[in-house]
Amino acid sequence: MTASTLLAYWEEGHKQALHPTPHEVLGPFFRKGAPDTPNLRVSGEAGFPLRISGKVLNTAGQKVAGATVELWHADQNGRYDVQGYRYRAKLNVRDAGEYGVETFMPGHYNDRPAQHVHYLISAPGHKPLITQLYFATDPFFEGDPDRHWNKRGIVSHRALIRPVALYEGPGAPRAATVFDIVLEKA
Repeated sequence: MTASTLLAYWEEGHKQALHPTPHEVLGPFFRKGAPDTPNLRVSGEAGFPLRISGKVLNTAGQKVAGATVELWHADQNGRYDVQGYRYRAKLNVRDAGEYGVETFMPGHYNDRPAQHVHYLISAPGHKPLITQLYFATDPFFEGDPDRHWNKRGIVSHRALIRPVALYEGPGAPRAATVFDIVLEKA
């Protein structure tokens, strides 16, 4: 194999490599010891139902088994539970490299006027990641996240704003979003 052939293979592989999920600030009110539960909803609780799901991958696009995804967010009124574990989960990602949680759409608060979910992800052999998920449907982005993603410096990277699908059907309307996480090897 010639050097130019090897270079062509390397360049093709580099083009196909996934970019690591951008880092964000840890954010307020992280608490150790959140439960490993995929359901953060309480029957009869007010709020817009939301399903968040995704995969934990490495930059080669391979699923990362054994990852831990910790997430937390404010309630619909923009308040965090600082006494207990409402709207908090520590999910152990199994061999499939996938995670999912049933929750409610978080509210706004003065310091962070964009709806968001905080993440802390760790996995053996990978760099830990602190990031946040934002929602393209949030009024904060004025209907155009591509144009307003960096409004007031709230979001560090456009890729953290994800589309939201809205569903109607039996029961209440609900929303869903996919937030795949790409980790760098340590």
